[in-house]
Amino acid sequence: MTALMIHGGAGTFPEESREPALAGCHRAFAHAQALLEDGRSAVDVVEAAVMLLEDDPVFDAGHGSYPDTEGRARMDAIIVDGATLDFGAVACIGNVAHPVSVARRVWEATDHCLLVGNDATTFAHAQGFPCVPDEALLAQGEKPSGQGTVGAVALDAAGHVAAATSTGGTRGRLAGRVGDSPLIGCGAIAEDGVGAVSATGHGEPMMKLMISRLVLEHLRAGLTAEEAATRAITHLEWRFGGEGGLICVDASGRIGHAHNTEHMPHHGRSADDLHVTGLTDRG
Repeated sequence: MTALMIHGGAGTFPEESREPALAGCHRAFAHAQALLEDGRSAVDVVEAAVMLLEDDPVFDAGHGSYPDTEGRARMDAIIVDGATLDFGAVACIGNVAHPVSVARRVWEATDHCLLVGNDATTFAHAQGFPCVPDEALLAQGEKPSGQGTVGAVALDAAGHVAAATSTGGTRGRLAGRVGDSPLIGCGAIAEDGVGAVSATGHGEPMMKLMISRLVLEHLRAGLTAEEAATRAITHLEWRFGGEGGLICVDASGRIGHAHNTEHMPHHGRSADDLHVTGLTDRG
């Protein structure tokens, strides 16, 4: 029994990038699904999915990141292991292609959970991650803001869940700004026996609500994955007027998603082989 879902951000995708965004989600899903079927762990699977999305410039993560007010690519990421509740995260990291993999290295190679700024970048390079210049990471052209933090959730054959989220931030953000993505319970969360969540959208309201934690508690209370996702997004809009989206999987392999933005590219498969994919359906 396995399940997998990925997303490519919640916002407004211009017509010319809608098909590329869906295609990018499909590629990442196919690669990660093959790993799941090969018996790989949920942590390996969500990392692999997000790495492919970080390589795709249609998304706002890794390659394709928005510049801050200093004109730099500074990125945030998190990866969470539901079996142990361990997580690793980086914030305002620069000059790496795969922030999600650096986040995993923080968890596995140190006693810490979160590294930030230049020190996170120094750590990454000391760990052997290649230095990537800003110009190779920055979004090209006039890609609209709000397009597309990336994330993945998975349930593996051993019954473990994991989540990962990665972002290049919002266009024109102040240097040093950190959004919801690298914060546990905000950008992602996972707990065996309950579920896993990855969120995307306008970070400040989502941090105030701790939206991923809210979804997890809805799952713990017995809501279905779809109900939990929808209720959290409804609460986000009602309480803060916030915009965003999220994906989740529960301990039984049921998947759910919701968003109150125009678009959220996503692709998923539940444990009972229900496939969901799309761009514009609003939850």
